[in-house]
Amino acid sequence: MERMLLLRYGEINLKGLNKHYFVDTLLANVRNALKGFEHVKLNKIQSRITVEKYRDEDEPSIIEALRKIFGIVYITKCVKTELDMDLIKDAALEVIRDLRGETFKVEATRGNKKFYLESPQIAREVGAHILRNGIPLKVDVHHPDILITVEIRDMAYIDYESVRGEAGLPLGTGGRGAVMLSGGIDSPVAAYMLARRGMKVTGIHFHSYPFTSLNAQDKVVELAGKLAGYNDGMQVVMISLTKIQQEIIRNCNETYLTVILRRFMIRCAQQYCLKHGIACLITGESLGQVASQTVESITCTNAASVLPIFRPLIGMDKNEIVSIAKHIDTYDISIRPYEDCCTIFVPKHPQIRPVLEKVLREEEKLPNAQEMIDEAVDTAEIVTV
Repeated sequence: MERMLLLRYGEINLKGLNKHYFVDTLLANVRNALKGFEHVKLNKIQSRITVEKYRDEDEPSIIEALRKIFGIVYITKCVKTELDMDLIKDAALEVIRDLRGETFKVEATRGNKKFYLESPQIAREVGAHILRNGIPLKVDVHHPDILITVEIRDMAYIDYESVRGEAGLPLGTGGRGAVMLSGGIDSPVAAYMLARRGMKVTGIHFHSYPFTSLNAQDKVVELAGKLAGYNDGMQVVMISLTKIQQEIIRNCNETYLTVILRRFMIRCAQQYCLKHGIACLITGESLGQVASQTVESITCTNAASVLPIFRPLIGMDKNEIVSIAKHIDTYDISIRPYEDCCTIFVPKHPQIRPVLEKVLREEEKLPNAQEMIDEAVDTAEIVTV
């Protein structure tokens, strides 16, 4: 009898002829996540990846590392034994001794049709063996506290406890994107949601030092540290908007400050992405949440970019976003009261339904716009987490 983990994936099974690419990418991500553990062996079996040969004391840490790997739906503890009913029954008995509960159920699946017993017979024999050996449990076929599943394949796999994974698609299968990481609640959640779809995410943070404090930048780096566990590390590009912001305030109609600044952020981020082979921008915008997130404002923002802009939170309310932020452990960092460049110099009455033609006329008052963008991008600081 050998203890092991079964990694189950869901959506990957729908990928048809491309399935092998997604499975191989997932396997590589698992191998990378577990490279610090000694003697671990990985294998592919039908619709599963197995994690074997690890030390028992490493199991909790291994499960925690696997829990953040996108593409894994369940991490299932199990034992493996030969296709012999006596060995299968003894393995199930050994497993259930360590589990807590008052009721149990045994299920069986027979992928190997050459095995001499059918699934119901396997389940009955294993359940009877458990009861005959003095385990103080009752059978409950509807809502058991403990579920034992016997899978008959090339070997017998006795599954007994599952931990939910993050599901989604393996990181690296969805290309590369750049999230505009403000330091608030929303943008880290947006980054997580695109990473969950297989996208490798880079952070771009805009600051207005010395009008914004270094604490605000440190906060963003800390948020990136939380996201790095889901993203196989993370780079954050720190871009100063101080000069651009001052020029907008000096030359443009105050009511257009927010939308013009937002467009400059998009143009700076886009320029960085085009230089580094990043295919899209990601924002944490939710429709109607603030003045820059109305349909009209978003239309003006989109017009500044040739790259697609993904907004995974666009139809979500704040409670839904906060729930995910707490799940990925970014919420408590995000609510620290450090100002970013979007919260200083805010006009008293910003345009909430700006017209693109008027915005472009205001931007004509900034003839050195491209020069300022070049300078901001060329002097960006790269922080690797």
